[in-house]
Formats: sequence, C-alpha cells, structure tokens
Amino acid sequence: MAYTTINKSKDHFDGKIYLGSSSAVTVTGLEFQPDWVWIKDRDNGNNHCLVDAVRGVGKYVQSDNNSAEVNNSTNSISAFTSDGFTTGTGNPANESASTTKGFMSWNWKANGAGSANTDGSINSTVSANQTAGFSIVSYTGTGNDPETIGHGLGVVPKMIIVKDRSTSGGWRVYNENIGNNKVLALDGTIASTTSDAWNSTTPTSSLFTVGNDTITNGNGTTHIAYCFAEKTGYSKFGSYVGNANADGPFVYTGFKPSFVIIKNSSNAHNWTMIDDKRLGYNDKNYVLFPDLNNSEPTTSESDIVSNGFKVRASANGVNQSGNTMIYMAFGQSLVGSNNVPCNAR
Repeated sequence: MAYTTINKSKDHFDGKIYLGSSSAVTVTGLEFQPDWVWIKDRDNGNNHCLVDAVRGVGKYVQSDNNSAEVNNSTNSISAFTSDGFTTGTGNPANESASTTKGFMSWNWKANGAGSANTDGSINSTVSANQTAGFSIVSYTGTGNDPETIGHGLGVVPKMIIVKDRSTSGGWRVYNENIGNNKVLALDGTIASTTSDAWNSTTPTSSLFTVGNDTITNGNGTTHIAYCFAEKTGYSKFGSYVGNANADGPFVYTGFKPSFVIIKNSSNAHNWTMIDDKRLGYNDKNYVLFPDLNNSEPTTSESDIVSNGFKVRASANGVNQSGNTMIYMAFGQSLVGSNNVPCNAR
C-alpha cells in the first residue's frame, strides 16, 4: 500500500459546525467530498444522524437507538457536495430551533458509492479509503455460521461498527482490545459481552467474519459496517486503565487528536465523545454521548494535547478505577510533522 503515514488529516477527516434553519443548510469548507457524515444537534434532544455514500443520501441510522434505517431526505442529508453536504429541513439533520450551539458534524472520506467486493463468502459493496484506513461495507446476511465479508482496507481493521439496517436489531462493535468473542453496543451502555457476532475470529487484511448473531448476520437482512485500521499520525484504536482520579491517565496517540470516542468496556456506562471544534480549548471539551440523544451538557472530562489526550475527571465512563476504557481517536497533526504546530490548546 502506498501510504502508511498521514501528515494532513484534513484530507480524510474533519469536523464542521453549522446552525439550524427552517430551510435546507449547505455545509462547506471540507477539503474533500465526505462519504460518511455523523451529525448531532447540540441544542436539542434530537437523535444522532449517520449517513453514508454507500447507502445513499436520505438514508440514515441513529447511534443512540436500535431503530431500522430511515429513508427520508427531508430529515437527513439530501446531497454530498465537493466540500461538504446539504441537509433537508427537519431533524435530526436540521432544526430551526438549533441556532445557539447548532449542529456538530464529523466527516470522513471513503471512496464514493463503492464497488462490488467478492473476497468473502458473502459479496459486499465496499467504499474504501486505504490511505486513511477507513471503509464502508454494505452486505446482506445469511444467518449461516460462519460467513466472511470483504472490507477492502488491505490491512487488518482494529475496530468495526455494524448496524442491522432492516430491523430494530441494534449495533455491534468489534474492538481489538476486547477480543474477537466480545461485543459492545454503540446504542447502549453494556460492558463488553460474549457474543458470536464475529465467530471468535480476528479480522484479516481482507476479511472480517460474522457468526449467527442477527445484528451482524441476520438471514436476508441488510447490514452496514464501518471499518477502521490504524494509520500513523492519523488514527489510533487503543485502551487504558482508569484510576478514578481527576489527574487521570495520559493516553499517547502520537498525534494531536481532533476527535475521540471513549467507552468503559468493563462496566455499563455511556460512550463519550469530544472534539476540537466545539469551543475548541481545554477544560471546555464538552462531551456528547453516541448512545444518547441529549443536548450538549457543560461537562468536560478530557484535555486534548499535542500527542494524545489527558483524562481530567473521575467519571466512571472515562476513568473508573481498574476498569479498561477503549477509545478511537482521529488526528489533527502528527507529532513532529510540518503540517500544523502540535501545541496543546
């Protein structure tokens, strides 16, 4: 593969804030055409909205509940553009009352609408950005145990997030740090739980395996998977152990994070997410919750620093004593690169 180190993360990932309106909103300023957009209303208790180019505009799933995919461009994204996207007029992607804090959008580049992948026992449609270690995979389950599915990354994914699109089945999350026989649920607080979702099989550089879990392999149901591999200077998928202290663990990523999601995998607590766009400075990195539709609280739990993040709260979701927290982080700048200065904020 041509690239193993990324010096300019904004070619592949970036966050954008926009204000709600009674009319469609066009969000601009990205340095790429996004293929996966994750949106959250900060002012109101509206659901999360996740849209990708493989399923197509108008079709969205919600990380905070187990509902089947919704197809409604009025309440979703109506178009991907060369440097952003256009929303409809209704929530969860737009809301006329959301004009104080507005909406947060996190945006990833894959490779457009995708193409056929026949690497696995189940054929898939894959949109893969191998440079950034990210792919979007659509497939239809069989219920047979096991089945394999091509992910298109060319390297082993560290994290996979799967949604059953057809039914209210929910979400499954694979993370290397909890093992191939365990799952987390993006829409819930559960601790890592033994499951046959991955058939106790670690992904390879071309395939991931699913068992007889209906959320990852329901017979005749459609599924969407978001697959992530680690890339130097851009992404990290790791774990740390909490100490229940306001002087919490420092987590080294090797780059200044732009976006971090954390989950206590040992106990049942909410997922949390921070980024460098909302307010944009330390002690005001307010959390949002992937598994909740809450408006944004004034709660800060972690600092973003030049080479990682530092936990600054004893909250159980990010720092329960002796518990293992898993995280996914996407970079803003590589330590020592000439991209942008790597200063704490």
